Amino acid sequence: MARLVAMQPRQASPWASSSSPLLPSSLSEFSGAALSISLQKRRRTWQPKGALQVNASSSKKILIMGGTRFIGVFLSRLLVKEGHQVTLFTRGKAPITQQLPGESDQDYEGFKSKILHLKGDRKDFEFVKTSLAAEGFDVIYDINGREAVEVEPILDALPKLEQFIYCSSAGVYLKSDLLPHFEIDAVDPKSRHKGKLETESLLDSRGVNWTSIRPVYIYGPLNYNPVEEWFFHRLKAGRPIPIPNSGVQITQLGHVKDLARAFATVLCNSKAIKQVYNISGSKYVTFDGLARACAKAAGFPEPEIVHYNPKEFDFGKKKAFPFRDQHFFASIEKAQRELGWAPEFGLVEGLADSYNLDFGRGTFRKPADFTTDDMILGKSLVLQS
Repeated sequence: MARLVAMQPRQASPWASSSSPLLPSSLSEFSGAALSISLQKRRRTWQPKGALQVNASSSKKILIMGGTRFIGVFLSRLLVKEGHQVTLFTRGKAPITQQLPGESDQDYEGFKSKILHLKGDRKDFEFVKTSLAAEGFDVIYDINGREAVEVEPILDALPKLEQFIYCSSAGVYLKSDLLPHFEIDAVDPKSRHKGKLETESLLDSRGVNWTSIRPVYIYGPLNYNPVEEWFFHRLKAGRPIPIPNSGVQITQLGHVKDLARAFATVLCNSKAIKQVYNISGSKYVTFDGLARACAKAAGFPEPEIVHYNPKEFDFGKKKAFPFRDQHFFASIEKAQRELGWAPEFGLVEGLADSYNLDFGRGTFRKPADFTTDDMILGKSLVLQS
């Protein structure tokens, strides 16, 4: 396969012409529940007051910032299936394409031949402006943006941009006794996700057609955050699962394939203009319940759960548990009502999909580290004796 990549020199910024072949990424339906989305033969043209015109035709020239690690791998497949021209903007450190479990040779080759790659560093703002302006993308999906300053050069480069779709986080909400979080709830300007809040404000102030998606915890095959993987490591090793405090803290997980469908659903959708949507699973779960759900999904016996008081330990810089120790969940009613989107995966079904297509095949992002577990369990044994 011919593979031409737009390179990023130190001085000039020669972006390959739009006729040059593109570099592919990969990950189709895996096997699990299909990554399906209803295709519309033709969407209406929409033009909100004060916004740029969006020509919602059957094909768009789309740039995904990121796209080779997790969310974008699934999203790019959906967009290609809809007939869009999709380019991934990455630093080129990870493979742009790889055949994944459950993906047929035919699907992989077809996808690989259609995905384009623009190699560069998004923090090199001049390169971003020059290369994006040369291509004139219709739609931007920003999956890995963290700071508003990283988005400004994209907007500067594309004055005729039709839509900017942003991956924010439900972590922006101010901690509250009243749950679930709704999109209109107060946000925390001191949150570690404040850069995402500032990006949402920037998009709104620039008058572009934007949509922001706020996931809660994301799980599924290829997850690079130790969410379900943290539990799977302990279940496989036959170890007790240490859970902070009472274990009845309520949280929420959303499958990456459902999230990808939500991102695809807002494309050229007039109802999504300048809107924020919480996206996650339809059920909430306690920490103890999640441990049991992981065991059930992966075919392990029900685990032994050990509760501990985190204040009694000094873990240093190590993280003893992968979730924030509080109730944390959000309403997805707005997305269901306005977009007609709904999660397809139940929690146990989704965890099984993740296990069977990833950890259960011997692949994971981080090796097992039971250092903090041993500290907790060592003290627990002393107390019991």
